[in-house]
Amino acid sequence: MSPLTPLDGRRIRAAVIGTGAIARGSHLPALATLADEGETEVVAAVDIDAAAVEAFCAAGGVPHAYTDLDRMLREQRPDLVTICTPPTLHRDQSIAALRAGAWVWCEKPPVPTLADYAAVEAEEGAESGPYSSIVFQHRFGSGTRHVRRLLAEGALGRPLVVHCQTTWYRDTAYYSVPWRGRWATEGGGPAMGHGIHQMDLMLDLLGPWSEVRAMAGRLVHDVETEDVSTALVRFENGAMATIVNSVLSPDEVSRIRIDCERATVELTHLYGHSNANWHITPAADVPGDEADAWRDFGADVPSSHLEQLRELVASMRAGERPRGSGADGRTSLELVAALYKSAFTDVTVKAGEIGPGDPFHTAMHGDAPGWAPAAEVAVSAVSSENVASGEEVPA
Repeated sequence: MSPLTPLDGRRIRAAVIGTGAIARGSHLPALATLADEGETEVVAAVDIDAAAVEAFCAAGGVPHAYTDLDRMLREQRPDLVTICTPPTLHRDQSIAALRAGAWVWCEKPPVPTLADYAAVEAEEGAESGPYSSIVFQHRFGSGTRHVRRLLAEGALGRPLVVHCQTTWYRDTAYYSVPWRGRWATEGGGPAMGHGIHQMDLMLDLLGPWSEVRAMAGRLVHDVETEDVSTALVRFENGAMATIVNSVLSPDEVSRIRIDCERATVELTHLYGHSNANWHITPAADVPGDEADAWRDFGADVPSSHLEQLRELVASMRAGERPRGSGADGRTSLELVAALYKSAFTDVTVKAGEIGPGDPFHTAMHGDAPGWAPAAEVAVSAVSSENVASGEEVPA
């Protein structure tokens, strides 16, 4: 099975899988904006809750509602599938879409394990797609683009000291949703489901990491996963970073700070950023006109699902691998796995060491005593409505 025709000269046919908050609030509006620009059309939506998908389609003007993913793929043959369901479903849904010839844009975290990620990669096209990419929208927008260029060109000098902070607050009611806080269905705690965005942005700006040392704890919530973690990371370029991921922090903030030889760059926001959220503080000996040029971010394009989707659609039309897919999409998941392995086994973990045969390759808890669940929770034991709808917090 394959999409209807080559993508030149026609709209990209898109389908949305899971009709919960992230689909309603982020994916559908982004697709609708590109539809207004003549780039896309949303042809179908899928959810195992018939009432939910009917309401989603009625509200969004989507012509076809399905409760069966395979049937939708067979009948509608979309070019692009956006996956807005909980992590435990991402692997099988991504594989089904790729086998049907559709490109995939999947919400974070991509899949629960590195082994699952490898299984999805194995189904991608060899040269021109289809490919599966992950929603890492914080990489996109004018601010990130400007700072990435300054760092890549060496204008700010060598990166030296880095802080990466995702300190959010989630109460007991948040964890009353059955699939949250469980390894089998969420894949991890705040390192996996919340902090992965800032960690991904940090890696996108600074490049490969070389080693990590971490700690994790359950300080408040009665969950299988952690509710707070900290880590020390060394990068290949020599920079050293501290990472904090928390759902215990009433004063919520998302923050990245990079101290370079000639300037400090800081991003402070919560669920998304614009140019105004970035601040560059030059060293005392930097000429004023040079510092002024650094601070000129140009036209303000906030980070968003829309900006990533624009680039993904361009990649689809060019038949090129998009950012956030393949090795580029896996890098953040590898760092999360290494963070957990270090925290749960009290060792320093080197980049690239978690591969087939390592228990942390097939489960983020790595069967570690005190962290591995007594028995994995089957998907069937979780509320089908919550699983299908993919209710997500903004991130």
